[in-house]
Parts: sequence; structure tokens; C-alpha cells
Amino acid sequence: MPRFKTSQEWYEQSSLLLKARPTSTRITSKYTVLNPSASKIRKRQKYAAKQAEKPADSARSSSPTPTQQSPEEPTTTFTLKTYDPESGTCLQYETNKAAEVGRLIGNLGRLGRSMAALPEIPEDSSAPAGSADGVSTPRIDEGGDVKMGGVPAEPKPAAGGAKKKKKGKK
Repeated sequence: MPRFKTSQEWYEQSSLLLKARPTSTRITSKYTVLNPSASKIRKRQKYAAKQAEKPADSARSSSPTPTQQSPEEPTTTFTLKTYDPESGTCLQYETNKAAEVGRLIGNLGRLGRSMAALPEIPEDSSAPAGSADGVSTPRIDEGGDVKMGGVPAEPKPAAGGAKKKKKGKK
């Protein structure tokens, strides 16, 4: 069972596995929150004290220091597995970075499109609004309003001093 170091590697390999076997392959996710034991808390406190006593080098002072987790905070992990029972392939990725969890969950939707036999969404945002896949994508007009569909929005009158036309007498 390969365990990948980066989420990009896991995503690419999972995408290939899903394209090869879309009906049998499954993706599972697990979010774990572990409260640290008393011994772990003591180890973290000792490590934090040792780091505080260490003199700062001139080279290290210019780079930002990583934020340390407080000893009493729980340890959280997010694990993703892609498993195909027919071939016995299991791809696994685990992270404890909170910012990465949201991005990974967003990518799960893209991976699921091949399982549902839907066409892939192009990665670049320069795709036209009326693309051939029949899916309507939102547009933002000049005023900042979000518009759906392919009908262009009516132009808004210019700000300040816009006058209505007067009807002529017949």
C-alpha cells in the first residue's frame, strides 16, 4: 500500500486508477482527532523548553520560525484512501495541515466525475461560458452581479446624471 508524500501525487495516481476502473474503485476519507496522552504532553513541553533555550543563529533569524503546537492541543489527521478490490490497489495520503484539507475535499468532487461517467471539467478558468458540455457556468458582469446562462446582461446606466428620454408629443 503506497503512502504518498504529496497530495498532488495521490491525486494523479487516484485519477488514473479511477479512469481505469470507475465502477469498482472507491475513495474513502477519515478525519481523526486524537487527544494527547500525559506522556505526549510532557514530551512536547520538554521540546518546547529546549527550543526556547536554543540561541537563535543569525541565519535562522531571517527566516520565519514555524508555529509550534501547544502541548494540550489535540492531534488531527485527514486520511484519504483510493481502493480497488479487483486489482487490490490501495493508494493512501495523510495530512495534518488544515489548509490542505479543504483543497483535498474540493478535489474529491473532480475525481468523482469519472466515477459518475461525467465529462471532466477543464482546469483553466479561460473556458467560455457556453461550453459544449451543456453546463451553465456563472459570469460576473461589470456591476459585480453574478449572472447564470448565456444571455448577456442589460447594460446599467452610467452613474451620476443619467437622464431619462422624454417622449415627444404627437
